[in-house]
Amino acid sequence: MSPSLPTKDGTWLSSWEPENPSFWEGRGQRLAWRTLWITTYTLTLSFIVWFMVSAIVVKLPGVGFRFTTTQLFWLTAMPGLAGGTLRILWTFLPPILGTRHLVTFSTLLLLIPVLGWSYAIQNPDTPYWALLLLAFLAGIGGGNFSGFMPSTSYFFPKRLQGSALGIQAGIGNFGVSVVQFLTPWVVGFALFASGIVNLGNPQNFTAKNGLSSPIWLHNAALVWTLFILIGAGLAWAFLKSVPVRANFREQFDIFRDKHTWIMTSLYLATFGSFSGFSAVFALLIRQLYGRFEGAPDPLALAFWGPLVGSTVRVIFGFLADRLGGARLTQLSTLGMLLSAVGMSFFVNPSSLEQFPYFVGFMLLLFFFAGIGNASTFKQMPMIFEPRKAGGVIGWTAAVAAYGPFFFSLTLAAIIARIGHPTAFFYGVAGFYAINFFLNWYFYARRGAEKPC
Repeated sequence: MSPSLPTKDGTWLSSWEPENPSFWEGRGQRLAWRTLWITTYTLTLSFIVWFMVSAIVVKLPGVGFRFTTTQLFWLTAMPGLAGGTLRILWTFLPPILGTRHLVTFSTLLLLIPVLGWSYAIQNPDTPYWALLLLAFLAGIGGGNFSGFMPSTSYFFPKRLQGSALGIQAGIGNFGVSVVQFLTPWVVGFALFASGIVNLGNPQNFTAKNGLSSPIWLHNAALVWTLFILIGAGLAWAFLKSVPVRANFREQFDIFRDKHTWIMTSLYLATFGSFSGFSAVFALLIRQLYGRFEGAPDPLALAFWGPLVGSTVRVIFGFLADRLGGARLTQLSTLGMLLSAVGMSFFVNPSSLEQFPYFVGFMLLLFFFAGIGNASTFKQMPMIFEPRKAGGVIGWTAAVAAYGPFFFSLTLAAIIARIGHPTAFFYGVAGFYAINFFLNWYFYARRGAEKPC
């Protein structure tokens, strides 16, 4: 740390002025960007742990776990329930704990679900309630978002917050694709030679066609242990905390502002869709198209959705700084509306020939959700002053993190009742239409109350 940026107890900076050009160019930007890269790395790990369960669940029936479709959807729902609930708490922690302590200890907490899952799934007799609890604990990764994002936003001037938050959230969202893409690979071999370190014996995986093969399913969780320890070490060694302080009571003022609730709805539409569809994409492929001969491997395709959404979020974070967030949110909500309507025609399939259209419209949903994820995070720092903006970012992220919970349970209920989820896509299309109007009226139209 430069002597021109003194700290108290090695953690809290004495002052921080990102809107001052001389301060930013001379001393501030180096620490800000360093903070961004470290918190982005740890946020990516958080998303990996949060969506780890969705990648594991599709393999459980093949190794001897006897669960119904509804029970499997519940396992994908629990991280969303926990993520949203924990985000409410994490929203208020940045001004209390500071970036350094918050990121370090929140990252270490990820070891609990990682080690728990790696142990539990080695035994098909593990009770269902234990897996539900571990699925809930995976939501710690989801909770971290509402602490990491607001604390990072404190470090950057408003003109760069769309780019900075787009980078952090977008790359962090890549964690969903990473875990879904790598899981089929890492479960195919022992992490270490059994003669050196025995980290668990292989299980026998039986596919729907009756063919069997060895699988190290516990690797899907265990492989992230070292990366988590590295992330916590980097956070403790190199992060500092800006002098933005407030207690719980002082931060409640965000709930008296109507724009908090409007932005909550907009982010629920965008990130709620991203997280919700990320959690259920693989299971939807398995449930809707798995009965056809030559059905695809769900995990071979499911990672593409969050990969598209994450990439778009990074790119459009920069565009939001130049074009304005409200315009892009209009494009996002309209695109999601049309994509959801298109999806409704391919979720009650009669043959595998409809599958490419199903995947295509799903990827379009992820594409437009990614745009909205970036644009809404540009809007919030423009609508609110810095401390409130951090709180609103955390709060909206908390509500949107319930996406996997709501999507999983609603889809499970609709499929169990009528056999296909067409009604679900009609419902989300209606919600997107409402948010299209809200954004236009308050932020995007000429003469809007808060143009941003």
